[in-house]
Amino acid sequence: MAEATNAELEKATEENLVTDPELRLDSPYVVPTKYWHRLEDGRVQCDVCPRYCKLHNGQRGFCFVRACVDDQIVLTTYGRSSGFCIDPIEKKPLNHFLPGTPVLSFGTAGCNLGCKFCQNWDISKSREVDTLADYAPPQTIAQTAYQLGCRSVAFTYNDPVIFLEYAVDVAKECRQLGIKTVAVTAGEIAPAARKEFFEHMDAANVDLKAFTEEFYKKVCLGWLQPVLDTLKYLKHETDVWFELTTLLIPGHNDSDEELDRMTRWVVEELGPDVPMHFTAFHPDYRMLDVPPTPKETLQRARRIAMQNGVRYAYTGNVVDAEGGTTFCHQCGAALIERLGYTISHWALDAEGKCQQCGTPCAGVFEATPGHWGSRRMPVRLAR
Repeated sequence: MAEATNAELEKATEENLVTDPELRLDSPYVVPTKYWHRLEDGRVQCDVCPRYCKLHNGQRGFCFVRACVDDQIVLTTYGRSSGFCIDPIEKKPLNHFLPGTPVLSFGTAGCNLGCKFCQNWDISKSREVDTLADYAPPQTIAQTAYQLGCRSVAFTYNDPVIFLEYAVDVAKECRQLGIKTVAVTAGEIAPAARKEFFEHMDAANVDLKAFTEEFYKKVCLGWLQPVLDTLKYLKHETDVWFELTTLLIPGHNDSDEELDRMTRWVVEELGPDVPMHFTAFHPDYRMLDVPPTPKETLQRARRIAMQNGVRYAYTGNVVDAEGGTTFCHQCGAALIERLGYTISHWALDAEGKCQQCGTPCAGVFEATPGHWGSRRMPVRLAR
């Protein structure tokens, strides 16, 4: 796999910029943003993510939802969603954040990466604003989550970094009602925007797609280092609970050497308590010629992670009882056993400690787990 150069990434960004003559500031879904600056050549640079799209008036950025109108960067999908669904929190995946509870999940459209293996490509690569079916102002989302008994709201399906203003406003409304917010993100966000975004989040699952710049540039049209910077920021400068997910793609990011370097870095830079989820790839989007990930690959990755000091390592998208269980890192007792997304055994006390030896389990736990199970319930929001 030949490494892509920065010049090639810049070219890919330029090729994905489109002019939209219908963009207008008076649209009810368009709001001003603040992470941008004007360039000497007359263009305006978006500063919300490391792609730093440089736009002429009327152009949409690589993500498609941020655009240049009247010499400023605006968000064009504020208050519009591709759909809502109540999921188990474990599906995000978050195994150590309010286990067993329901989360109201939603996304918008577009993405600031170009992953060839995207498994939500119909949403993240959508350039049809008509796919944004539900009108959903922030207060309505928070009230809906509260009324339906959800403990949290998740920004997912596509990356919330690109609809930062909308996500932050939803989070503010949620906090007023005691509802937590969860960001499911690839972590490709610029430093200034990163601070504001995560200031309003309670939890995150960060997609650590691989551990080489080569993979990020060639397969994702992105960069590894900003993701690592985001992870270190979350660990050392916030109270956000976060977990990591890596989709293992046969022959691309699943070697022993890469998994060894990745998991060693996690323990050294983030500590042993950050859970890692290794999930199975299935052929999709532009990688239909790659075979599905064998369960044995996920189990191998889990072993490497634990040998390197990761205390909580999981396998996903496969049936694997051991790989779905949370164990006490001190005495080895099974603390939380799962059948899919359903909790089948709970052995934490009211303070989140092992009932057998009293060792705390890292995470955000309530005295008892939720009982949402594996249900998935679509929700429609009306104006």
